[in-house]
Amino acid sequence: MLAACGKGDEQAGGAPPPAEVTVVTLKPQTVVLTRELSGRAEASQEAEVRPQVGGIVERLLFTEGGSVRAGQALYQLDQTAFRADANSAQASVARAQAALTSARLTAKRSGELVKIDAVSRQDNDNAQAALRQAEADLRSAQAALQGANVPLGFARVTAPISGRIGRSNVTRGALVTAGQPTPLAVIQSMDPIYVEISQSSTELLQLRREIDAGTLQPTDSVPVDITLEDGSAYTHQGRLSFAETMVDPTTGAVALRVIVPNPEQLLLPGMFVRAKVANGERRNAILAPQQGVSRDPRGQATAMVVNADGKVAAREVKVSRAIGDKWLVESGLAAGDKLIVEGLQKIRPGAPVQATEQGIAPPAAAKPAAAAPAAK
Repeated sequence: MLAACGKGDEQAGGAPPPAEVTVVTLKPQTVVLTRELSGRAEASQEAEVRPQVGGIVERLLFTEGGSVRAGQALYQLDQTAFRADANSAQASVARAQAALTSARLTAKRSGELVKIDAVSRQDNDNAQAALRQAEADLRSAQAALQGANVPLGFARVTAPISGRIGRSNVTRGALVTAGQPTPLAVIQSMDPIYVEISQSSTELLQLRREIDAGTLQPTDSVPVDITLEDGSAYTHQGRLSFAETMVDPTTGAVALRVIVPNPEQLLLPGMFVRAKVANGERRNAILAPQQGVSRDPRGQATAMVVNADGKVAAREVKVSRAIGDKWLVESGLAAGDKLIVEGLQKIRPGAPVQATEQGIAPPAAAKPAAAAPAAK
């Protein structure tokens, strides 16, 4: 029926006008190939607070869940026994200092008297030896005092790193011991924070081959975009800092680490995120709008272009990935091709068309001249 109507129209008014289509002229451009990988945030530093001496917890000197600084006091243990040992060692030092003063005076007098033969040389030698013995005793007492001050200092448990501290596993009055398996608390440093991701070794192998072939340029300095659990974009960009040198045999993937600034501490350890990592830079790449590429019944990607004669030509194309709303073309289309993106339902291969570049308004049709008034 349509054919009969077409013939009638063609016989009545001549050949139908070319169909109007909208085209996009393909141009080469440089694109960064990215891959979105899932991962989890981890603290850049984590320290377990443990006691180095045993004792009863007298006070907690921090707020659970708050921020602490390295060296800040966290727990105060009972230091009665440690202070008694330190005081005893201090008294030994004072005793040794007094003995040294006496031995020094005796040795000095003996040294002067031996010159005039007022004392024997043996007595002078004994006095000098006693002086050296007193000096050694003082050093030994000072070392004992230093050793007694060590557990006294450990009675105040301090933070080994700066960061956020979790809940305390002990309360006031609890007995703690050196080397106990349970930490008193855990401190995590979260600025910057790590995002641990993994990428398939097959993908990395393909990227290495493309880089070696020169079709892909490495882009190590490109920042990494982070997407949060709720789908929103994270404010700060990260950078890829570490790649494992071996493949995990259980997953067949390579571990990657991204360092992300976290001044607001919005990212928390254990949080699920997605990281968009740049794999390489493709120069002179051809990007085709997705509405201009379709699939035939065999699953082959096809596209319609306008050739130099102004007629429709079908192309079989090969695409590798989507970049935004466009396909990255590997073969089948070249720079300068006019890809048809609108009006595909009205055309067929070999038919003439009137092409208009997308974004450019078509020329207005000429209005017919007004008819002259009839003469009376």
